[in-house]
Amino acid sequence: MKKQFLHNLNNAADTHPLLERRRPMMSEINVTPFVDVMLVLLVVFMVTAPLMEHSVDVQLPQTSAKAKEAVDVPTISLKNNKRIYWNQEELATLIMLDARLDEYLSKSKDGGVNLRADRSLEYGFVVRVLAKVKGKGVQKIGMITEPEA
Repeated sequence: MKKQFLHNLNNAADTHPLLERRRPMMSEINVTPFVDVMLVLLVVFMVTAPLMEHSVDVQLPQTSAKAKEAVDVPTISLKNNKRIYWNQEELATLIMLDARLDEYLSKSKDGGVNLRADRSLEYGFVVRVLAKVKGKGVQKIGMITEPEA
């Protein structure tokens, strides 16, 4: 009889929601939502990364000269507010440009540089920077311009 009562009680727990047995707590972390969010972010960054331009904003002069093949050399950019950039890193003074040129030339003896100067920049400032670069011994200086429209 006691056995029958326990059997009936077990059957009632299976069918009645109020008599339902409690499940043990799950101690595992569900990482599926985390992985979903990370995959979405990965796709977003993969799509937007090529669209980002990683150069200093300079209004280049236009010229009708044909474009040359790109060479992997550092670029000195001069903005219209007379700020100097070595690749994308801002340099405070011409003295810092000196130091950067010394460091570059110690690694690459026959290396050249590219110069990007804003078209509204004072001509004398561009000449001073060119003289500094030439004075350090850089033999190849490329002038970056925009093609005429």
